[in-house]
Amino acid sequence: MNNNLFYVIFTGRPMNKINRCPWCGDDSLYKNYHDMEWGVPLYDDTKLFEFLILEGFQAGLSWLTILRKRENFRKAFDNFNPEKIARYNFNKINSLLNNKGIIRNKLKIYSAVKNARAFLNVVEKYSSFSDYLWQFTEGRIIKNRWRKLSQIPVRTPVSDAMSRKLTEDGFSFAGSIICYAHMQATGMVNDHLISCFRHNEL
Repeated sequence: MNNNLFYVIFTGRPMNKINRCPWCGDDSLYKNYHDMEWGVPLYDDTKLFEFLILEGFQAGLSWLTILRKRENFRKAFDNFNPEKIARYNFNKINSLLNNKGIIRNKLKIYSAVKNARAFLNVVEKYSSFSDYLWQFTEGRIIKNRWRKLSQIPVRTPVSDAMSRKLTEDGFSFAGSIICYAHMQATGMVNDHLISCFRHNEL
């Protein structure tokens, strides 16, 4: 389906009437991510794990870079199946380091394996990775009312607490800034600007 037509059907508005958060610019992939995914509450363990891993790979890079490589990441990392990733051996890791379709950063690749193992331990202890993460907002969506991008924080006391707990439980590349980006992406916090059509919809 034509992207313009899709947006008209999805929003009920003509394309030129849609107000979005300005960070997604004019890139169609970025706009689709903004319109369909960013800020939508997620409760699926594997999807939450995927976002955590991708946020780690994004460190120091743009999120658009990650989006453009996301399908390559999914193929390379067995659709982010934690059980499979936790068993990656030297040969598998070496193949990832030679995979031009992903971010070939040794520390980040090893971190993904470490985080998969930590994920399994958390699920065994808490039954659900979703419950484990959503405990930091007491199961509710934090709804902000920002008017400008400059008002949106990069970390909060909640993301600080999440980061401390994740690190304590064996996760890496889980600093507070990464945790807050994860919260934004997975709908634990609604950081769409109030002028954005998605703010009220979420």
